[in-house]
Amino acid sequence: MKKSKQASKARDHLEILQTRVVVERDHVSSISSSDFPFHTSNRYPDHDLVERLRNKIIIAIEKKSQYDMEFDIIGVDASIANALRRIMIAEVPTMAIEKVFIYDNTSIVQDEVLAHRLGLIPIKADPDEFDFKQSTEHPTDQNTIVFKLKQECKRNPKASADEAEYINHNVYSAALIWEPKGDQAERFKDSPIRPVHDDILIAQMRPGQKIELEAHCEKGCGKEHAKWSPAATASYRLMPDIILKEEITGDLADKFASCFAPGVVEVENKTVDGESKKVAKVVNPRLDTVSREVLRHKEFEDKVQLTRIRDHFIFRVESTGILESEKIVFDSLQILSSKCTMLLKALDIKLKEKEETETSQNNENAMELDT
Repeated sequence: MKKSKQASKARDHLEILQTRVVVERDHVSSISSSDFPFHTSNRYPDHDLVERLRNKIIIAIEKKSQYDMEFDIIGVDASIANALRRIMIAEVPTMAIEKVFIYDNTSIVQDEVLAHRLGLIPIKADPDEFDFKQSTEHPTDQNTIVFKLKQECKRNPKASADEAEYINHNVYSAALIWEPKGDQAERFKDSPIRPVHDDILIAQMRPGQKIELEAHCEKGCGKEHAKWSPAATASYRLMPDIILKEEITGDLADKFASCFAPGVVEVENKTVDGESKKVAKVVNPRLDTVSREVLRHKEFEDKVQLTRIRDHFIFRVESTGILESEKIVFDSLQILSSKCTMLLKALDIKLKEKEETETSQNNENAMELDT
């Protein structure tokens, strides 16, 4: 009986090491995974790795708005999750101001700084409707969006004490006026191209100062410059898992609940042998920030274990407004899939070349033996 309990305890410990990251008081253990990418033959004896991975993956959307999305990916390695995060930030294409032709600028903002500020203004335009512009190509309606800006600051002679002393002294992104080229007016009549926000401050001027320029938007990716990144935030964290080794009751239950963020642990009244007692219960570990506060108290030292599920990733994606958060995620998945397809094709070519080389060498060796 004793050996059976020890074996069960050993199996539970092994399961935690394989599927959890363990959070200790002053360090994190069991970081490295032996479960992925399925190289442990005794755990997967049938070696049907692709089918097993396909059946294990789950994607669940927790909450979604137009420009904010939280979703879970379950059953993948951290390398896959991080690849998806990096693609969201750096490889989903958008439109952004790339070239600025300044005709007149008498404000205190230097031309270079003004051009840089304009480039960082997110532009509401569907990148799928445009082509990448090569360095040798000329601007066309298929690869370029044109904005004009012309504003001059003047003194307001009729200004009262409550009114602004100057007219047009603040230059906002709303001053960028889209100038359709070719058939752009027809193509985008239902969703005119514009800056995402109209209240982004570009420059400030005083009477007599003027800005007049033309800005050209081009298609690009965040890995070339951050202005093309559609994601304001793209991050993930592992799902927390709080393991209670024994029941926590009485006044300790209230203290235990106070060690976690609100909503993680609730204290319930439980009737045992006709008596009511307070019992701590983990209800929503997702809200836990893994602050380790509970590990500071000796009374909970052997009663709780803080872990994180190794293959359960909680993603949070916030858009800059150029693309909807859902589109950022779907485009990233398509890009990741195309990269995998490209890698498989490259491997097939290399394997065929290797086979042809080996066949050729075998034939040459056979001919030498015959002679």
